[in-house]
Amino acid sequence: MNSIPNIAFQSTKDATDIEFLTLSELFSRIDDAPDHNPRLPHRLSFFALLIVTRGTGSHQVDLKKYPLTQGAVIKIAKGQVHAFQENLSYDGVLLAFTEEFVLKYFSRSSVDFITHLYNYHISEPLVDNCTFNDFFLEQIDQEIASNNTYAQKEIIAKIVELYLLRLERLSYGSLPSRHSKSHYALFIQFKNLVESRELNSRNVKDYAESMSLSAKHLNSIVRQFTLNTAKSFIDQYVILEVKRTIMSSRIGLKEVAYQMGFDEVTNFTKFFKKHTGVSPKQYRASL
Repeated sequence: MNSIPNIAFQSTKDATDIEFLTLSELFSRIDDAPDHNPRLPHRLSFFALLIVTRGTGSHQVDLKKYPLTQGAVIKIAKGQVHAFQENLSYDGVLLAFTEEFVLKYFSRSSVDFITHLYNYHISEPLVDNCTFNDFFLEQIDQEIASNNTYAQKEIIAKIVELYLLRLERLSYGSLPSRHSKSHYALFIQFKNLVESRELNSRNVKDYAESMSLSAKHLNSIVRQFTLNTAKSFIDQYVILEVKRTIMSSRIGLKEVAYQMGFDEVTNFTKFFKKHTGVSPKQYRASL
């Protein structure tokens, strides 16, 4: 079975939690020691920013292609699946950093604002027309080249943190409303339950009971952060996982259905077609 490879954070520069690479450096490294094809879908176990400095092209994130131009930034969250285009027609920089880096150096209030890190379902990965990319990269280059390394990692972290906050503001036009810290924590708990598939359920009531909430209350919390119902959030995640599985493997659709918690293939087919307009078989044939 061919599955989507999980790519861990790796560095040839002894970096353990953050690294900046030009795209030419990245592909040169992969050519020298290939462990995966970056032009095929692969899942990251870390966070990444793709900053386009020149040219045009496209980049795929979770099965969707995004057009790239100078000034564009692609935000890729831990756990997302992405792929580079076949022949790069643009230049850029890839910033890779781990969750440990975020937890150690970023303030909690910043993480609340930088929604794409842990809540990519409600934030598009593409940010267009970013006018402060050059300034950010110049600051980073200057700090890395500095002979005075006192607090260097902390300074780099704060430059990255500020850059991400500015990206978020550009994405949303204004900083997202922070309705309630307790509600946000509950939403993240719900999201993590869905993504872990610990309950292996598409029933909102099961999640609400696990969180000691009423289904009505859970729905109102999810609506605050996604403008949609808890049921829709669950279904959209299941559809995404089904697509990922179909795209990356040749296992039978019956096995896919079973992995996704469906007892009957007919129910699985109806569910998939309701949300995509095509059957799982038709979707696989279209790939």
